[in-house]
Amino acid sequence: MNGIAEFRTTVLDCAHPMELAQFYSRLLGWPVLEGSDEEWAVVTNGGPPARVAFQAVDDYRPPVWPGAEHPQQMHIDVTVGDMDKAEAQVLEIGATKHEHQPSEDDSFRVFLDPAGHTFCLCRDV
Repeated sequence: MNGIAEFRTTVLDCAHPMELAQFYSRLLGWPVLEGSDEEWAVVTNGGPPARVAFQAVDDYRPPVWPGAEHPQQMHIDVTVGDMDKAEAQVLEIGATKHEHQPSEDDSFRVFLDPAGHTFCLCRDV
């Protein structure tokens, strides 16, 4: 089935795009796209188009999850082979483990990136 368009980029609002791009570059192993700056930064897988971009927003307020005051609206899931090792690595590059961990079987763990967006480390099943 052909769609109307092709997927290009997921964009996250934040206060400091380059800092967040560097965090996701380390998390995903994707390079920061040349030409990125403090207003707009992009990481890309370099293969078939997959990009995550970060745009500067005045008065940025991070989402609060779980909760409704500033809902998360979206989050990123990444798959890992060794959950404990990946957790240590994301904490080292600036993530924070969320206090709310809803997975009953530890199939995923919830973290916050440096701008406060939620992302999950998911077991490779």
